[in-house]
Amino acid sequence: MKLSQLRMFKMVADEGSIIRASEVLHCVPSNITTRIKRLEEELDVTLFIRQGRGLILSPSGSIFLDYANQILSLCEQARQALKPSAMPSGPLKIAAIESSATARLPKLLSHYHQHYPAVHMQFRTGTWSQLVSDVVNHQLDGAIIAVNPAHPQLECLAIYQEDLVLIASSTLGEIQRPQDLIGKNILMWPEGCPYRTALEHWLAQYHITVPITSIASYGTILGCVSAGAGISLVPKGIFEQFKQSGSIKGYSFEELAAVQNYFIWHKNTGLHQARDAFVDLLQQTFYT
Repeated sequence: MKLSQLRMFKMVADEGSIIRASEVLHCVPSNITTRIKRLEEELDVTLFIRQGRGLILSPSGSIFLDYANQILSLCEQARQALKPSAMPSGPLKIAAIESSATARLPKLLSHYHQHYPAVHMQFRTGTWSQLVSDVVNHQLDGAIIAVNPAHPQLECLAIYQEDLVLIASSTLGEIQRPQDLIGKNILMWPEGCPYRTALEHWLAQYHITVPITSIASYGTILGCVSAGAGISLVPKGIFEQFKQSGSIKGYSFEELAAVQNYFIWHKNTGLHQARDAFVDLLQQTFYT
């Protein structure tokens, strides 16, 4: 069953004549007759009854016309939705590393939903390596990560830089130099986290080696730091959200350079209005 057959069937039903339908569709009558016969054979029913020189719908034809109208209407809606000028709609699968999801994205996601209510967004968090793999394998439409993956199948847009802050309980005393971390319990995300890498490189410059406890949750890390159980390096946005409690102090060091964050998506997905609208909002939010 083809859309062209449905269009011809509908036109004959509307016009009551194969000849008049052929004039509207700009094709020869025999072409329409052949298509209608094939459709009847496929459905194993008679769609039209001859009445004088014209045709009227059979009972089966009347039932089928309702479905044909629905199918043709849905196809037209799909065609309109895929036009570059159409309002974004449909599913959008986005993910981010936890630091971005916690500190940067809540307001942006709210603004996106207000502007594009017809988009059904699915959002989750994950490690950057997980998210890169999921974008490459088309399981995600895009992701925010803190490394440039330099992958041949991915587009990569730099969106913002995360300043880094060393955090500790106010009961631990001042941290003025990297040597003050010696003997302290360091809490960081597991190996591969770019913020952990930044801390390790900073300490290595001063030939300092300290054990690092891996914790894959900023909530847990902050809870432990607040209780005086350790020290961590976190994005400034994370610290800003929790510093009001007064139990955590932040320390900035020039040697701890800001870490660039990126939005990535697959090169070969073609037109994706919902994702492109998300990229535009990222640029409006963080470039101005």
